[in-house]
Amino acid sequence: MRLKISHTTVYEYDEPVPYSLQRLRLTPVDGPNQKVLSWMVSVDGAKVEAGYADHFGNRVELVSAEGTQNTIRIVAAGEVETEDKSGVVGPHQGFCPLWLFLRETPLTAPGPLVEALVKTLEGENDLARMHALMEAVNADVAYIPGTTTTETPAEDVLAAKTGVCQDHAHVFISAARLMEIPARYVSGYLLMDGQPEQTATHAWAEAHVPGLGWVGFDAANNVCPDERYVRIASGLSYTDCAPVSGLRLGPANEDLTVSLSVTPSEVQTQSQSQKGQSQSQSQG
Repeated sequence: MRLKISHTTVYEYDEPVPYSLQRLRLTPVDGPNQKVLSWMVSVDGAKVEAGYADHFGNRVELVSAEGTQNTIRIVAAGEVETEDKSGVVGPHQGFCPLWLFLRETPLTAPGPLVEALVKTLEGENDLARMHALMEAVNADVAYIPGTTTTETPAEDVLAAKTGVCQDHAHVFISAARLMEIPARYVSGYLLMDGQPEQTATHAWAEAHVPGLGWVGFDAANNVCPDERYVRIASGLSYTDCAPVSGLRLGPANEDLTVSLSVTPSEVQTQSQSQKGQSQSQSQG
């Protein structure tokens, strides 16, 4: 599937900010399930200081602003061709050793509720248990925006029984690591049926399963990622994958606006239309 994506982030301040430095993780890279056909990140009101691949293999840009600017506008846009491989990403690659993805973080540290969740899981192998875990998290945590923040740990999510996609991912990761299965957080985009305009990026988890390598599990939707998903970044938790993060100096108040559009590419749509017309003519 060929997907067209436009993601705009706007920071507005009620007075000029003397200095700000932001880390952008907004650029997808080629992988087993996707090929980046075109991509551009543009910044108004700030300048790109450097670009690099971090230790997780994520593409990162550092952006700074200083002086009299009251607005910073960041636009990431392009097209990505995706392939459905039932969530299988494949063998582990990169600089980080696999054992690193067993490490606890403040957002994924297990407690009594995560331990109790793990005890309910059944399955004849690790893959079956990961599917059981995905279903359990989906059943236990209702998708209700506004009930958590980016700093809500997995144990608190289970206690509240509500959250959003990043919370589902953190609970899944916490439980998988408790079962001695390496797991990581993934941020990205999702083509949603009947909802091209969105207000945030998506998130899911990947577990390293013997014989398959990394396999994706989207507990928020209770499915393994397919051709509707585009990966941007991965890490131990949300902190390693935040689309925009950083610091600023000064007392200015900040207003953040995010707009996101994920749609089938017009090229793909036209191709499908032409194919349908050709079939109709041949059938006629």
